[in-house]
Amino acid sequence: MSILPSSRDGLSRRGFLSLAAVGAASFSLSACVTVEPEPELQPQPQRLDASFGSYVSIYGPMTDEGYDIPAVPIERMDRRYLRQVVPDPTGEPAGSIIVDTSQHFLYLVLGNGEAIRYGVGLGREGFEWSGRANVQWKRKWPKWTPPAEMIARQPDLEKYSADNGGMPPGLTNPLGARALYIFQNGEDTLYRLHGSPEWNSIGKSVSSGCVRLMNQDIIDLYDRVPGKAPILVTHGIGLS
Repeated sequence: MSILPSSRDGLSRRGFLSLAAVGAASFSLSACVTVEPEPELQPQPQRLDASFGSYVSIYGPMTDEGYDIPAVPIERMDRRYLRQVVPDPTGEPAGSIIVDTSQHFLYLVLGNGEAIRYGVGLGREGFEWSGRANVQWKRKWPKWTPPAEMIARQPDLEKYSADNGGMPPGLTNPLGARALYIFQNGEDTLYRLHGSPEWNSIGKSVSSGCVRLMNQDIIDLYDRVPGKAPILVTHGIGLS
């Protein structure tokens, strides 16, 4: 499998082929509420691929599909969770996505002994599902529809129910700038990779949602991932 270069930075890597993105659909996802942070991890070596540009530029303010995304204050972040190229620790085929919930990392395998690593935030639902599946749908600036059980707990969310059309896209939408919908054997796992403006949640477990990336990172990942890309969610590399 090959991986799309990001349309944002024009990255051209060995073995990349041009693939068309799949159509998209919107499904329900739990919202984000605070729980408790994870302890800090030990620093790891990092390398910023020169084709990314500087962190100031890739995490700077941007306008996307008419939405103004604010800059990420990278000086306040643990740099291990910033986008970087690392030696591939997964052994998975090129084009695969691996979410290591034990380390709060998402890897996109490049197929040349390297992977792009992104920091992620997790919540209860982020730990509840694991296994192998595929990216069935991708959507830019998706609507969000809270499930019925969430509406029962929080009646004020009724206005965003499926019957009422869901929450419109935007910076305050829990799914952020992009969402990737994960299916296993043709069935929706209700597991999502999605964007978030809450940069300070990356590297922690502070929501009841699935896997969140900074909006700048989910846009980058979305542009690189081909349709039906395989995904492995595991609690520790090599524990699948």
